[in-house]
Amino acid sequence: MATATATAHERASLRSQRLNQVTHAPHSELDALVKAHAPFDSRERFARFVVAQYLFQAELQPLYRDPALVALFPDLAERCRAEQARQDLADLGCDVPAPVPGALRDPSVAQALGWLFVSEGSKLGAAFLIKRAAALQLTDTFGARHLGEPAGGRAAGWKRFTRTLDHLPLSAEEDAAAERAAVAAFERFTELLKHAYATDPALA
Repeated sequence: MATATATAHERASLRSQRLNQVTHAPHSELDALVKAHAPFDSRERFARFVVAQYLFQAELQPLYRDPALVALFPDLAERCRAEQARQDLADLGCDVPAPVPGALRDPSVAQALGWLFVSEGSKLGAAFLIKRAAALQLTDTFGARHLGEPAGGRAAGWKRFTRTLDHLPLSAEEDAAAERAAVAAFERFTELLKHAYATDPALA
């Protein structure tokens, strides 16, 4: 029993678990907003969702290419989905949107980890979303590429990412910065989602 208790405590103390806990509220708020915009009711509504996804992933491209972060996560560059989202926009007949002011600029490594945690974690939820997209005849090769399963599988990729994340030697201040950054990442995607639907009054 003591061993089981210790194991449970260890799980709760993992960085990835703490990040999950601190982002629960903004994650729930974002999920509710996505549902409110009903992206799977039509291709037009889904296209606005892809606009938000593209804007978010495009803003994070510098992180996925950052040498210091790639040194921590060797497969980081290939994890980025900005190009897939751009192709989805083309499939859906949409122009690439202009950047929205307020993008992340020159984060510390700790802050970058919080943003990457949110971006990488969203691939797990994408497994459900791509099934919904199938009703619109969209797939991981047309229109919903950015929701496709990563090479090697979603669960395995997430486990590799969090295993590294959980064992990085960060100070208490850096951990706090990562947690604030993860919350900020959810807030930024929420802002971009609102922007994407607001740019089409018929779907706002």
